[in-house]
Amino acid sequence: MPIAQHKRTYIKEGLLFIAISCIVTYLTFNWYYSSVAGEPVTDTYTEFGIQIPGNYQIHGIDVSKYQQNVRWEAVKQMKVNDVQLGFAFIKATQGTDRTDATYALNWKQAKEASIARGAYHFYNPSQTGKAQAKHFIKTVKLESGDLPPVLDIEVTKGVSSKKLKKELKVWLKEVEDHYKVKPIIYTNAGFYTSILGSDFDDYPLWVAHYQELVQPRVTRNWLFWQHSDRGRVNGIAAAVDFNVFNGDSTAFKALLLK
Repeated sequence: MPIAQHKRTYIKEGLLFIAISCIVTYLTFNWYYSSVAGEPVTDTYTEFGIQIPGNYQIHGIDVSKYQQNVRWEAVKQMKVNDVQLGFAFIKATQGTDRTDATYALNWKQAKEASIARGAYHFYNPSQTGKAQAKHFIKTVKLESGDLPPVLDIEVTKGVSSKKLKKELKVWLKEVEDHYKVKPIIYTNAGFYTSILGSDFDDYPLWVAHYQELVQPRVTRNWLFWQHSDRGRVNGIAAAVDFNVFNGDSTAFKALLLK
């Protein structure tokens, strides 16, 4: 075989090898992100109106007066492919004297619909942690099967980080002492990193971080992830926040109050 023909053969074989390598690399990369890293198998759930992260078994929502009147039976019955809503965090209190207008009804009807429920307090940095904890404790009566209480902290209102953290710890201790369970902290990824930091790493974290498909970008372990604020659910007229639990059904049951 002439030398020129040998060269052409080697070039063809080389290009074929490169092409095969590229295909194998692409398939491996795609498999990793769909099976290991957690990229959703189905990007968009039309019925829910949003993208939902894959590889999570347990999904839920959180509501307040902004969702108006919720028909909880319709929420419970809605199922799209493998996604059905199994828990709901319900706003209970804010500051030292405000109670969410829909809390009592949501709290009662969520349980009647067999949806695991949790109550959260929206923290006002301008008021003391102890007074806010007392308001929450007076309002919220947790029962067996409920989720741990939640402290929602999203703003500083000009309060120094040192003072804010001190008062937050007061709220957390008061609430933990009363309910005999460690409260969950809710905040967004940026606030946790820049304001709270490692001072609260011992508390379970419910983190808000939108426009992420696999997981929130935080360096510590997290329990719940609020991945969207634009979901649509049967029985709720307004847009609603969507969440996933970072664990399986056994871990979720273990989290519920005994």
